[in-house]
Amino acid sequence: MSPSSRSETFLEVAGEKVRISHPDKVVFPEPGLTKLDLARYYVAVADGALRGAGGRPMVLKRFVKGIAQEPFFQKRVPDDHPGYIETATLHYARGTSAEEAVLRNAAGLVWVSNLGCLDLNPHAVRADDLDHPDELRVDLDPMPGVDWSQIVDVAFTAREVLEDHGLVGWPKTSGSRGLHILVRIAPNWGFADVRLAAETLAREVENRAPGLATARWWKEERGESVFVDFNQNAKDRTVASAYSIRPLPDARVSTPLDWDEVRSRRPEEFTVPTVLQRFAERGDPHAGIDDAVGSLDALLALAERLGPSEKPPRTADGGGRRVSLMPLIEIARTKTKPEALAALERWRVQNPVAAGHLHPADELVDGMRGASSLWYRVRVNLQHVPEGDRPAQGPLLAEYDPWRGRA
Repeated sequence: MSPSSRSETFLEVAGEKVRISHPDKVVFPEPGLTKLDLARYYVAVADGALRGAGGRPMVLKRFVKGIAQEPFFQKRVPDDHPGYIETATLHYARGTSAEEAVLRNAAGLVWVSNLGCLDLNPHAVRADDLDHPDELRVDLDPMPGVDWSQIVDVAFTAREVLEDHGLVGWPKTSGSRGLHILVRIAPNWGFADVRLAAETLAREVENRAPGLATARWWKEERGESVFVDFNQNAKDRTVASAYSIRPLPDARVSTPLDWDEVRSRRPEEFTVPTVLQRFAERGDPHAGIDDAVGSLDALLALAERLGPSEKPPRTADGGGRRVSLMPLIEIARTKTKPEALAALERWRVQNPVAAGHLHPADELVDGMRGASSLWYRVRVNLQHVPEGDRPAQGPLLAEYDPWRGRA
């Protein structure tokens, strides 16, 4: 490393000289981690991070204003990207396309880190075959009120289902509240079949762990369960890959685990400093993942036996909109999560009787993908509120429009 000026530094990485702008800028105030610290972290764990994200097109999720502000999502790689950043052009269902970044070495990790990308968000395909995923992703997403032990029980049920169908699951913390299980598959199936296999897995996990797990796509119908999120296998989806730093105050990391660690460890144990030490001492628990490639044939055969999943009813006006089976009211639409939580609290104060009947999973604060960033929708499920005490749908307490000013 050699300082160039007060506002930049250069790291020599993988034979490349990578610029770090404002290296002393503090990104995580609580542990005191700077931009340079994060770049050095990705160099240290590059072997594991590239095993998860390397060779795959990725969306750049940039926290240019810090972890307290919402990131923006950049699909198109910057025009001035260096030569060691490869690209791949992805075509989306809406008819759009984007030339996305493909990382091949540690220099690429440092480059995206300098852009403000805390976590790495690769697609489930390799750059040399964009139509056939080689990874099935099992995202165990707990609803509010669900504790870690329930997530673990669902994870072991998912492992059992995978093994019964000839597949090997590799667990990692999501870096937030949940768990991910990664499954390497032969690139012989398109996105529709991979998503169907993932949905079938979710349905079978729900069948084996009723009340603990759910495959219900609509959030208000899940209750206090762990949602096995099969839609993370859709073509346009990405998830934070292994060794990604997450935007939480303690600089938490999405960390690969051995199965014998899943019950005894907790997500909050894995932060940038602790993962650096762990990686140096033991390497990557997922080192063998690319040698455990499986087939989807058995899961797709199960899909035929189970038959189509139950679909929600639709409106009769020709619009095709879904009709919720739950008594939902919408509270607000906001630009940021703190604004969403403030609107929910305001509604609770205005409706104390109804609020007193709510369960944790009845308060629905959803991050919604806008044009280039998230916005938040706030709803309340009144299923546990006696009918006579249910407030009617009223004007929204906040009405942010993420599409304002766009064609």
